[in-house]
Amino acid sequence: MTGQGGQDGTPAAGRAGTGQVFRRRVFYIPGFDPFPPRRYRELYRSEATLQAQVSGYELHVRGQPGSGGCGWSVAARIPEPELAPERPDGMTDAEVVVLTWSAIVRGSMRHGIVATYGQLLRTAWIYLSTGAFQRLVHLRRGPVLAALYPFAVLLGQAALALVFGVLAAGLVRPWLGAGAALATALGTGWLVLAGFRRIDNRIFAYYLMHDFAFAARQRGAYPAPLEAFIAGAADRIAAALSDPVDEVLVVGHSAGAHLAISALAGLLRDGRLAGAKPQVALLTLGQGVPMLTFLPRAERLRADLHDLAAAHDRVFWLDVTAPADGCCFALCDPVAVSGVAPAGGKGPLVLSAAFSQTLSPRRWRALRRRYWRLHFQYLCAFDRPGHYDYFRLTAGPVTLARRYRGKAASPGRRTAPRSRYRTRAGAAT
Repeated sequence: MTGQGGQDGTPAAGRAGTGQVFRRRVFYIPGFDPFPPRRYRELYRSEATLQAQVSGYELHVRGQPGSGGCGWSVAARIPEPELAPERPDGMTDAEVVVLTWSAIVRGSMRHGIVATYGQLLRTAWIYLSTGAFQRLVHLRRGPVLAALYPFAVLLGQAALALVFGVLAAGLVRPWLGAGAALATALGTGWLVLAGFRRIDNRIFAYYLMHDFAFAARQRGAYPAPLEAFIAGAADRIAAALSDPVDEVLVVGHSAGAHLAISALAGLLRDGRLAGAKPQVALLTLGQGVPMLTFLPRAERLRADLHDLAAAHDRVFWLDVTAPADGCCFALCDPVAVSGVAPAGGKGPLVLSAAFSQTLSPRRWRALRRRYWRLHFQYLCAFDRPGHYDYFRLTAGPVTLARRYRGKAASPGRRTAPRSRYRTRAGAAT
């Protein structure tokens, strides 16, 4: 109930304007990931231990019985000298909940070999025919080249299947005739494709193809199952606003970033954030928002971006990316580049995680070519941490808004509108 005291006896509502946190509720929305949420709990536990050792603070992670791996508790003692008074024990408590949509992801990945190649053709046609591909290239080449990876690999696999099929047919034809040669060619080609499919857990071509195809299949519009997930996530977040906490922090990573944006924007429009006692904040990590907003039917997401940017006084929004992460649109203000920045709206504070500086030279050399691992570095420990420390933000004693108050955006931030499509759901035309 709002107004009840925290564990220190201080009314949570009374601390709302101080920027000090004794209790926090964190909602984490992962990207396009078919794995169960306990994977993120174990990642948080292991990486938090490493970061605490590097940074010299104390942090304890405990699983929550009955959560099915979807939640955990964090007790942290992270000194912030400018804060006073602190709790007698100096601890900050956080509850982290994973809002998982892995069932939707798994359902979209059930396509076989032939259907996946159909997805390839359809997705390529959508991005090329709408002009989105060309505009995305001008925005950031890195993530567009990364998006081309599954196309190139799958087409390469098809070419190899064709070559081996022709060779096998040439060996069989003199002995068994043309009909047998054709059957042999088809069978050999299929075996080659099936072999590549079985080792995709090392290549990730099918996985990434399903990811891009899922985003593009309705030309930027959310499919019904995803709309239902967003509505359910918004309800969970809204329920936390009545708890005796000092901050409700919503974290969206990768494709989870635009889902977090839509969930909070929906709460804003419904008036469910009005008068909220906890401070509400949004942290987006490694976002690829332009991959959707540059498509013609992304009116919903463009409206969400506009409305959330216009409400910067109610929801503090920090967007963290890194140029070394080839899977995100680094330092691209997702509101501005989509062409929907409101008049007077500040939008997110866009900052770089600067992997090449916040990782030691030895660690950087080990990771710089592991592109998929770098896309998850936002959730991991840094051995030379700078302004960004995931565990300090999710478990520390300062709200996101206070921690970054007065902080300037990183140099190189991109704000020039690039999207051809700028219509918004509910906006006058």
